[in-house]
Amino acid sequence: MSLSTSLNTAISSLATTAEQTSVLSRNVARAGDTTASRKNAEVVTIPGYGVRLASVARVVNTALFNNVLVSTSTAAGQDAIVSSLEKLQQSLSDTELDASPAAKLQKLSDAIQQLSAAPDSLATAQSAVAAARDMARTLNEATTLVQNVRAEADAGIAGSVNTLNTLLSRFESVNAEIVKGTRSGADITDYEDQRDQIIMQISEEVGVKTITRSDNSMAIYTDSGVTLFDTTPRTITFQQTGTYAAGTTGNAVYADGVPITGPSATMGVTSGRIAGLAKVRDDIAVTYQSQLDEIARGLITAFSESDQSAVPSLADATGLFTWSGSPAVPASGTIVAGLAGSISINALVDPDQGGDATLLRDGGINGAAYLYNTDGAAAFTDRINEQLDKLGGTQSFDATTKLSSSATLLGLASASAGWLSETRTAANEEAEYRYTLLDRSSEALNKVTGINLDEEMTLMLELERTYQASSKLISTINQMLDTLLAAAG
Repeated sequence: MSLSTSLNTAISSLATTAEQTSVLSRNVARAGDTTASRKNAEVVTIPGYGVRLASVARVVNTALFNNVLVSTSTAAGQDAIVSSLEKLQQSLSDTELDASPAAKLQKLSDAIQQLSAAPDSLATAQSAVAAARDMARTLNEATTLVQNVRAEADAGIAGSVNTLNTLLSRFESVNAEIVKGTRSGADITDYEDQRDQIIMQISEEVGVKTITRSDNSMAIYTDSGVTLFDTTPRTITFQQTGTYAAGTTGNAVYADGVPITGPSATMGVTSGRIAGLAKVRDDIAVTYQSQLDEIARGLITAFSESDQSAVPSLADATGLFTWSGSPAVPASGTIVAGLAGSISINALVDPDQGGDATLLRDGGINGAAYLYNTDGAAAFTDRINEQLDKLGGTQSFDATTKLSSSATLLGLASASAGWLSETRTAANEEAEYRYTLLDRSSEALNKVTGINLDEEMTLMLELERTYQASSKLISTINQMLDTLLAAAG
């Protein structure tokens, strides 16, 4: 090897070592950044010239990265469900306060029992009406809570859609830089890190799958296969519903005109915050509302009055409890959406509204044809006992409550409380599991692609030795050249 070739090799080694050191410094600077991947300086040998930096490459693991995306989406969706269930749980209140619908129903039953034991006591009758008033108020408040949770979920979906559109717009800019840099041979590794981070943020809102093409561009699809980005971002649209009432149907989220949530979505998303919020708004909260509505219907039925004429000809009519459709009694076994929100105490029985509490004992709320205590006996208990029997008797309930279609009213209320608590517990357990998977997936990805300071320090020592060797070689060649020049002179 000639001295000139050796000199070229040493000089190229110094230049390449400097570039490698620059890459290493970038790694060290981002060692604490979990979104950063390790960068490797790829060096090639050129005969007769030495070495040069061919490119800077990221350490990647597609399988682990995809696992993290899936874990992020499922965890975010489950977190949204848990958060909403925590709010719905407020309708049960603290068990020690006995403020749940089931607890209020038990108190009402106890109050009617006491009235049966003392039918001539006006105070006892008024206490029973007060218990019924608390029962109705509890169902009203629970309905308000449920619809507020649905409205909050709807607003959350709107926020997620806005976030998703913003992220897709950012993704377009970064993706374009990567494609341009790939074509020109520029270092695009930091842009690739940014793109991965944006995809991770997108996966929090909706489950995603990605495809990388030959020019290093990327396309994004939902976990159900709907296009979110392919060359350009697809528009995600959603019309928020301002106010929710029982029976209100929330709007679907559309990706490029294709519904990805709701009953019309043939390619509905299954994970991500949007999917979780949609499940709360359209399924969990709706089911719980139907349970409350059936409790309200059971109450109206149990305390309804029937025609007491010798030849009954009039339909049953609402008694102690009334609703927006009074005096008609709701059909058996059929949900009336929002009934728990409209149930109230009949003003004719409610002392607070100028009513007569003794009508609870005597009947006749709907007129003389419905009067049970025709003799006006102070010790009359037939009507009270009939109400107790209906209150404790088996009724038919709508199967869409996801509870038994045949149960006592108290049994239904208790089952409803149990269903909500079990759903919340199961959601919490699932969320813990999903976050554990996310932590482990992220840890595994970071071990493979993340920056390890020990490894970087080891490489730094190697680069230092390479630099010293190249410097020593240049110094030696310089001495040899000086010697040759002196000999030639």
